[in-house]
Amino acid sequence: MQFGIFSVSDITRNPVSGNTPSEKQRIDDIVAIAKKTEEVGMDVFAIGEHHNRPFFSSSPTTTLAYIAAQTEKLILSTATTLITTNDPVKIAEDFSMLQNLAGGRVDLVLGRGNTAPVYPWFGKNMQDSVNLTIENYNLLRRLWDEDVVNWEGKYRTPLQNFTSTPRPLDDVAPFVWHGSIRTPQVAEIAAYYGDGFFANNIFWPKEHYQQLIDLYRERYEHYGHGRADQAIVGLGGQFFIRKNSQDAMNEFRPYFNNAPVYGHGPSMEDFMEQTPLTVGSPQEMIEKTLTFQEAFGNYHRQLFLVDHAGLPVKTVLEQLDLFGEYVLPELRKELDSRKPADHPEAPTHANRVAARDAKLAAGSVGSTGGTNA
Repeated sequence: MQFGIFSVSDITRNPVSGNTPSEKQRIDDIVAIAKKTEEVGMDVFAIGEHHNRPFFSSSPTTTLAYIAAQTEKLILSTATTLITTNDPVKIAEDFSMLQNLAGGRVDLVLGRGNTAPVYPWFGKNMQDSVNLTIENYNLLRRLWDEDVVNWEGKYRTPLQNFTSTPRPLDDVAPFVWHGSIRTPQVAEIAAYYGDGFFANNIFWPKEHYQQLIDLYRERYEHYGHGRADQAIVGLGGQFFIRKNSQDAMNEFRPYFNNAPVYGHGPSMEDFMEQTPLTVGSPQEMIEKTLTFQEAFGNYHRQLFLVDHAGLPVKTVLEQLDLFGEYVLPELRKELDSRKPADHPEAPTHANRVAARDAKLAAGSVGSTGGTNA
């Protein structure tokens, strides 16, 4: 199981102090949060893509490259890369470049986004979002998998004898997760290609996401990539913890009540009951997170949102320290003990290169009838 942090890159007024950080401050803070994510022993840091206020992350690959230079083991990912409005050629080149710079510590989550105005800003029509997703991803796959691409589609100019550069590191493209909270076609795309499916299940009851994940698992097996229970699933989550549960509730409540996304809506207690949000002690965090496996089956990646709603960076870093010391070791221990022997490891560049090489070696052995010289 991979554990990590994701950020949506919001710039939100702190309801306690009244301060609103500048873009520069939030950009600096996100680098500090990513470095702390590695320091406390987590595996992944991911950041979203937005082109509108109150968000700052319009260029995730630039941010992740800067973080890559200051970390050693952290897998660098996106919470969303907009497959609908980005040019697939630019996605292919940007992430191959990042992958080479970071020594393979790169993957990405593709999504359609949830901001309607972004489509015309980039010359697209929101009504075409699903078709754009299908066409653009098909082209992206070819750009990574084929040295020379001849291609013609509906939504961009044709390509003739085109080679995307640089090529993926070790000729193995970055691993792709497809993110969705409501679109069955996205689960189908992920299953067809044998990619991962990331369900950011932080806002609605689990029954909604169970339907999407079950569909993805069923179709993953249908396309011959493995059993349904072996499909590559990632989940979201949110937490605010203190050693004492009541302290956590009291401290986080003003942030929850004023958060732009869910403030002035359900009570914090109701939201905690209906979604993965945990506000409480480390033990309560452990117990709540372990229920995710019971609801969704064995999965591979768990990302948490902790830097939203105007929380100051000092508090966010304290949250990560508490998680790393009290929660992470227990979650790893318990989930490792539950993992079936034939449950595949979470995807990394190293294990995907090894799998590719083993497949090539097996093919060579089969074709010669003996060992590979």
